[in-house]
Amino acid sequence: MIPPAHAPDFLAAHGWAGAAIEPLAGDASFRRYFRILHGQRRAILMDAPPPHEDPRPFVAVARWLSARDFGAPAILAADEARGLVLLEDFGDRRMRETVDADAATLVPLYEAAVDVLVALRGHPADNLRPYDRAELHREAQVLTEYYCPAVGLSVDLDSYRAAWDEVFARALTDAPVTVLRDYHAENLMLVGDSNRLGLLDFQDALAGHPAYDLVSLLQDARRDVEPSIEEAMLRRYRAATGEGEAFMDAYHVLGAQRNAKIVGVFTRLWKRDGKPRYPALCPRVWGYLERDLSYPVLAPVARWFAANIPPELRGDPMVLARA
Repeated sequence: MIPPAHAPDFLAAHGWAGAAIEPLAGDASFRRYFRILHGQRRAILMDAPPPHEDPRPFVAVARWLSARDFGAPAILAADEARGLVLLEDFGDRRMRETVDADAATLVPLYEAAVDVLVALRGHPADNLRPYDRAELHREAQVLTEYYCPAVGLSVDLDSYRAAWDEVFARALTDAPVTVLRDYHAENLMLVGDSNRLGLLDFQDALAGHPAYDLVSLLQDARRDVEPSIEEAMLRRYRAATGEGEAFMDAYHVLGAQRNAKIVGVFTRLWKRDGKPRYPALCPRVWGYLERDLSYPVLAPVARWFAANIPPELRGDPMVLARA
């Protein structure tokens, strides 16, 4: 977590000369974050180094969200060619730690997070790639590319794709919304005294089905979301939007697809990127995936999993690989 050598010059050019640069966090990508302190002023420096990262999508989506009064951090300065972006500092109060520490905050904060998604669907997606069938397939295949070999499985790839192809029509929409794609409790901040939700990690936004971000929130790979909370929040969303059973079919298809992808991605982070903390999250994700597969709309995909990945090989790939 050493700041890039050109960071002080970037800061000085934008009125932050001599500011302290303190390590803050990294994430599952090549991005890193630093807190910038200059007297009473605070900001966040995002280091998204090319060619591994491109900060331009983050900047564009942040400005789109802010223009519509959603809680994206203000862009204070940017050197997109060198991967540096200076952001508004939302502080340290994440939704994750808040709800884990105080059960009384859980329902109100999940309701607030759902309400953001209700509001977001009122704004047509603008200049984003479509979350189309090809993208859904590409992501689903991360499971067979990384997880299955890691646990010693050779699976039927053609029938895997065919099974998903039978259900993906339910997950497509003629009225796409901006899908933030990583909308969950670790990417939501409580900002100021009003506890307004601040949004993070939306640089991969696509134009897709509004159910996707609900899945990301309510089937959270990083914290357990009780089925009762999931059900209550789905009722809230549907009451506000008038969505019916077709929406629920899309929700479960996207839930299964997202969870299959995440199992593969967490395995890839271990096997390819040397980040061994992620496989331990896989058992939770498998639990969500199996819940989604129990719905009739997922029957073709459920049959594939039953035939190709036995229950005893659904878990932490690091543990299973050593067994």
